[in-house]
Amino acid sequence: MIWIHLRRMIRSGFIGFWRNSTVSLAAILAMIITLTVVGSLMIGNVFLTAFLDTVKEKVDVTVYFTIDAAETDILALKKSLETLSEVNRVEYVTREQALLAFKERHKDDAVMLSALDEVGGNPLRASLNIKAKELSQYEGVSNFLEGDSALSPGGENIIEKVNYRQNKIVIERMNTILTYTRKVGVGIALVLAIMSIMVTVNTISLALYSSRDEISVMKLVGAANNFVRGPFMMQGAMYGVVSALLATALLYPATFWLGKSTETAFGGLNIFRYYIADFGQLFLTLLGVGILLGMISSLFALSRYLKV
Repeated sequence: MIWIHLRRMIRSGFIGFWRNSTVSLAAILAMIITLTVVGSLMIGNVFLTAFLDTVKEKVDVTVYFTIDAAETDILALKKSLETLSEVNRVEYVTREQALLAFKERHKDDAVMLSALDEVGGNPLRASLNIKAKELSQYEGVSNFLEGDSALSPGGENIIEKVNYRQNKIVIERMNTILTYTRKVGVGIALVLAIMSIMVTVNTISLALYSSRDEISVMKLVGAANNFVRGPFMMQGAMYGVVSALLATALLYPATFWLGKSTETAFGGLNIFRYYIADFGQLFLTLLGVGILLGMISSLFALSRYLKV
């Protein structure tokens, strides 16, 4: 009995979908807007997260040591830093590595290389490049380096300079920008999503208005509410399936067109790659949201016509 009822519901839903093709088209167009917004937010969130990670990756604190600092003391400090919960990783650069990097960086600058030869020997210091897990945690790392914990076992200060104070303003501003970017992004996403959902519900309500007489007749002859709802909720699900397919397809040329622009503006990050990489998850999410939105919208829109 349940299977027969389900089969009739599906059949009636398909018939209603094709019979009211104009109304179905209007509902689908409204849902495409909603799902396109949802899809854009999903891709944008992945892209923004990757961009923020790239920005954070370029920020660090460098500790320069005195010329006579023993390597054992430097490595001991490195090990201490790695135990801090704020620290993501620590990279040790020896004096020899620093000299090679300097020569490579200025290989086309004859004046700089001549000056290095004039100085003689290796004037560069060993250093530690410290990456914190969050931008807000560099202050704590800097305080650790300025405390007694950074002294050598003999009680000597082997640190010549920590560049945090010079970069403090840049780091704090970057942290503020990233925090506000996320908050504004979430706010805009919620507003657009709510507006799109309201448009979808209203459109489906208008679509059901053309079937109000049919619903009234079904109620007058004794049809149960679930029997009346079934075909229209099936139509709503079909709106969602078709809209998800079209919305996913529309995002392809949009991300492809924006890909080169984002790659240029955001240091190699291409939004089209994120669309391709997350295509399966994106489509399944839009499909699920579309079906759920179509069925719920139909359910809400039907409530006023079931009171006969």
